[in-house]
Amino acid sequence: MNRILKYTIAAAALVSLTGCNLYKKYEMPVADSAIVADYAKATREVADSTSLPYLGWEQVFTDPQLQNLIRLALTNNRDLENARLNVDIARAQLKGAKLSYFPSAAININGSGASYDRSHINWTYQIPLALNWEIDAFGKILNRKRGAQVNVEMMQAYEQAARSQIVCGVANVYYTLVLLNQQLDLTKRTSEIWKEQVESMALMKEAAYVNEAAVVQSRANYYGVLATIPDLERQIHVMQNTLSLLLNTTPQTWEVTSSLDFDLPKALVDGVPMSYLAARPDVHAAERSLAAAYYATNSARANFYPSIVISSNGGFTNLLGSFISNPGKWFIQLAGSLTAPLFSRGQNIATLEAAKARQQQALNNFEYSVLNAAAEVSDALVELSKNAEKREFILQQIDQLEKSVEYTQELLAFGNKGTTYLEVLTARSALLQSQLSSLACWHARAAALVSLYQAVGGGR
Repeated sequence: MNRILKYTIAAAALVSLTGCNLYKKYEMPVADSAIVADYAKATREVADSTSLPYLGWEQVFTDPQLQNLIRLALTNNRDLENARLNVDIARAQLKGAKLSYFPSAAININGSGASYDRSHINWTYQIPLALNWEIDAFGKILNRKRGAQVNVEMMQAYEQAARSQIVCGVANVYYTLVLLNQQLDLTKRTSEIWKEQVESMALMKEAAYVNEAAVVQSRANYYGVLATIPDLERQIHVMQNTLSLLLNTTPQTWEVTSSLDFDLPKALVDGVPMSYLAARPDVHAAERSLAAAYYATNSARANFYPSIVISSNGGFTNLLGSFISNPGKWFIQLAGSLTAPLFSRGQNIATLEAAKARQQQALNNFEYSVLNAAAEVSDALVELSKNAEKREFILQQIDQLEKSVEYTQELLAFGNKGTTYLEVLTARSALLQSQLSSLACWHARAAALVSLYQAVGGGR
């Protein structure tokens, strides 16, 4: 056995002199890409646990009712459970790749009997144990193991992405429900005001301040406001069912806050730091996919080198050549083989070229994922900032429109000839639209916060 090992390993060492690169660990190809170089630098820096990508979702979404819903979703959601199971599958595959270093063992017990011309039956039996051990002289098993390890890391990144999507999905639906409830409440209050307006117009017609056209027009506007209420109630019902689906429960009504206040994280910064992008799970998964492609290319290169296998058979048998011995005897066989490919009809070359092309595709996809992540973070930051600025102007507009409604009503009530019922209706319609715009702007700002948190890979 020692002699076979000595000769086999010597042959492996001789051939392995030309295959040193097969053992090289993956390194990001920073020389050809500024994007990859910046990413590599960011991954080497110590992560700031107070920056936005590393804040827990409880620190970003502080509404207690929303937090309870997110916890329920993270417990029940099947997509997240499937993502966790994918990690378990990848770990099982990694365990199998690690065990490839060990010999394989198999036992195959067999026996038979034979009789010729009614002679006594001669029984033969064999109880062999076969061992096979492939020596990883050219990195075939090593690259498979490293590729499996990278696959585990990819699945963990996908799990984090699924977690982030669930957290942000629940937050988006929650804030949409808040918006719809606020719109419904505003519309109902406005309908009551319009109802009073119709009654006022009827009284003013009796006093000869306005004509029948004013009464009809005010009544039409009142019914127009009422017509929007069923639409809002239907949308609320749909959002409640959507939230139930995210929480993996039967359709039911979920309570949401009536407040429009929410706190912004203090860790917001200007610009898009590369550290934000490096924390994104999809970017990390794309980088791990590049590493997996690198190891797949190494495995394709290893196909050009010999396979070295040491095998051993041993056991107990009574069949010794052409003789049958009773009782049986112990036997052992040792062998070593080195199988080198000479001509495989171009399959190894084709496999290597395809692996190199896939590695370049993985690099292109990684670079695009970084650029796409930067655009998403930038868009969310601008959306958050500009909607806050816009809402301030809308609130000032609402203040002026409320005064306009008050003034035109007083002028019409006191019989000012320069004021008509159309001015009152126009002022009230403008006020309602401005109030709805304020709510829509608030929702856009809340949605921008959710988008920003997801864009930086939040959800931890």
